[in-house]
Amino acid sequence: MTLSQKLLLLALRLAIGWHFLYEGLVKLANPNWSSAGYLMDSAGFLRGFFYTLASNPDVLKIVDLMNIWGLILIGLGLILGAFTRVAIVSGIALMVFYYLSHPPFVGLKFAVPSDGSYLVVNKMMIEALALGVLLVFPTWIEWGVDRWIWHRAKG
Repeated sequence: MTLSQKLLLLALRLAIGWHFLYEGLVKLANPNWSSAGYLMDSAGFLRGFFYTLASNPDVLKIVDLMNIWGLILIGLGLILGAFTRVAIVSGIALMVFYYLSHPPFVGLKFAVPSDGSYLVVNKMMIEALALGVLLVFPTWIEWGVDRWIWHRAKG
């Protein structure tokens, strides 16, 4: 792999990491933030599951904490290149949940307008696929805290 390819993959990792980190910090900074509205606006074949999460206050608190701290930790992992494989797989899982909650299918209506009409492909799917690319091209081995961890483990 050329240096320019590695640098573009690193830039992609950092950009996605920033997106996750920023979204988590914004939610953490807002004491009134809750995922309840998003979950109650779910559509598609898993809407019942998402409604169940939102309808139980105790479960909703756990979902909110997992969402906020998941975003923050995934973002930090990607930016720092620390526990990167775990961060990538967790990021893909989170994007899949977001996608399944608000799938961009014909005929589904949501209270919060989306950025457009994408039919099947939306930002969540694209970000999950981009994370998949990062998973198979491990830039963290050269640039990140994981490089230090790998070298220490081998040494």
